[in-house]
Amino acid sequence: MLLGVDTGGTFTDFVLFDGGSLRLHKRLSTPHAPEEAILGGIKDMGLEPDALTIIHGSTVATNAALEGKGVRTVFITNRGFGDMLTIGRQARRELYNLQPAQVAPPVPQELCLETGGRCGSDGSALEPLTDTDLQQLQQQLQQLQPEAVAINLLFSFLDDRAEQAIEAIVPEEVFVSRSSAILPEYKEYERGITTWLNAWVGPLVERYLQRLQQKLPDTPIAAMQSSGGTIAANQAGRLAVHMLLSGPAGGLAGAHYIGQLTGREQLLTFDMGGTSTDVALIDGELRLTSEVHIGPWPVAAPMVDMHTIGAGGGSIAWIDAGGLLQVGPESAGADPGPACYGRGGTEATVTDANLVLGRLRPDAFLGGKMQLDADAAHAAVKQLAGQLGLGVEETAAGIIRIANEHMSQALRVISIQRGVDPKAFTLMPFGGAGGLHVCALAEALGMERTLVPIQGGVLSAFGMLVARRSRELSQTIAAELEQIDTNTLERGFQLLEQQALAALAAEGIDTRQIDLHRSLDLRYRGQAFSLNIPWQSLKQSSDEFQQRHEQRYGHRLDQAVELVNIRLRAQGPAAQLQLPRLEQQQATSVAPRLATLHGIDKAVTVLQREQLAAGQQFDGPALISETVATTFVEPGWQTTVDDYGNLLLEKLP
Repeated sequence: MLLGVDTGGTFTDFVLFDGGSLRLHKRLSTPHAPEEAILGGIKDMGLEPDALTIIHGSTVATNAALEGKGVRTVFITNRGFGDMLTIGRQARRELYNLQPAQVAPPVPQELCLETGGRCGSDGSALEPLTDTDLQQLQQQLQQLQPEAVAINLLFSFLDDRAEQAIEAIVPEEVFVSRSSAILPEYKEYERGITTWLNAWVGPLVERYLQRLQQKLPDTPIAAMQSSGGTIAANQAGRLAVHMLLSGPAGGLAGAHYIGQLTGREQLLTFDMGGTSTDVALIDGELRLTSEVHIGPWPVAAPMVDMHTIGAGGGSIAWIDAGGLLQVGPESAGADPGPACYGRGGTEATVTDANLVLGRLRPDAFLGGKMQLDADAAHAAVKQLAGQLGLGVEETAAGIIRIANEHMSQALRVISIQRGVDPKAFTLMPFGGAGGLHVCALAEALGMERTLVPIQGGVLSAFGMLVARRSRELSQTIAAELEQIDTNTLERGFQLLEQQALAALAAEGIDTRQIDLHRSLDLRYRGQAFSLNIPWQSLKQSSDEFQQRHEQRYGHRLDQAVELVNIRLRAQGPAAQLQLPRLEQQQATSVAPRLATLHGIDKAVTVLQREQLAAGQQFDGPALISETVATTFVEPGWQTTVDDYGNLLLEKLP
């Protein structure tokens, strides 16, 4: 049996596939020890651990990075470059602030070590790494007693012998992250930050996975990577930087699967959880990027291309110094959570506002297993209403409108600002709160179709089940495209393929079942950023780059096209998982309940999702309740239930 687990900031979600059907479960997360929520969920579901294979997404790396709680890490680079990570790109957070707040450097000066082993841009040796250098490093490491070491020498992606020599003298008990293994690409700052982050949070991830494996010694465990593929848990700790978007990547893997299943592969997705909302665009395949920021740091490792904002169900509403209502980015989290959770929270959140407006049913949350405190939600919103001089329902509606505006702006960033018309796409909400806001967001973007997936509330956990084992490898080969010998590219790709096949074979994957996808990072000569283009031939790749550049930026340039990096995606076989179909039958004869919602004149139908039949149609307004989520169908929208139980919402003319 396969168990997908998504450890979120508020809830830990579980999806079990037993070979024929799916079981869903949610429980509150335990941020101090995420494995406790996982073990508790397995117990809640009555499962035998040794009968399971677990694939899970972890927030350990993300939380450690965002909260600044990594381990004591030494950063080793070439002489004269010890302040590389401190100087960075000299980009200011506030361009016109003449007295910006001082920001602590990623690595304190005393932990930045300099040594020899410097290469030139052509791979030639400019300064050797001597035995004296290595002895000095050994002595410094002995004095500093770090838990981790990050090694980042200039142009080590051309010749990694010096980095390997340094790695060999690091004490065995110290975690080592080597740039030529983590990210063999140009841009020493981005490569250095990525290598340092991997070392900084790596021991924490490794220890967490070891604790989980010790508690479940007979259970195979895999982890979701930021690229949308999975990796064996015993290898994941060494590649912690590839898990920074672990949970959100699972959601996109699930969205991609549902899109293929329903024939709707052009999707604009938003994952609204308790703490944040992640938006992304899927056009046939998951889009990856190496231009992601985690907190203040650029992470050049390949990750799903998404945009994240601090707007979730737990986002706290507050009044600023000018007397205006604001929502987020601070969240109530899992503890104490929104006021309506009854765990001591007193500040109004988006979840409280939805409850006040009647869009959440107090007795139906988590299938009735968690009773919501409507009086506490009303009291929390009333505090703000008094300061604003508005009614409680008006204030709650204002909280929802502001949260919707934050999310619609995020969706515009990922679509319109990239030259993509959202009207041609289908909006797919997921996460526990996504279905409550889907119609409003679609209308804000002029979209006429939305698809609410059958596992919407736990889609990230479901995505863990359908994701493929994978590796994303890259190598810098900088040259003008027209001047490159095809044989040079072929040798580079073959080297990456050997590494990828060996890594997946070590996880028990039959190399004959591995799919390999080659691509190039291309740019015009003189540009700083590139576009990733599938490898076909030199001319075809160049032509496609020109077309994509025009779509993205609105123009082409009369400039030579440069190759920056070659990339390889290696994927194991797809999971053999088939969603059960709903029977073609009449809808249940149980009379639907009716509810009164603020702002809607007539009574609203309340339906149970598990009682809906394939082919059933109904018009809004309606509330569709299920164990792990609620969908609000606004007036003017029609809902059709497909063969798998997904809800297709279409705007009525």
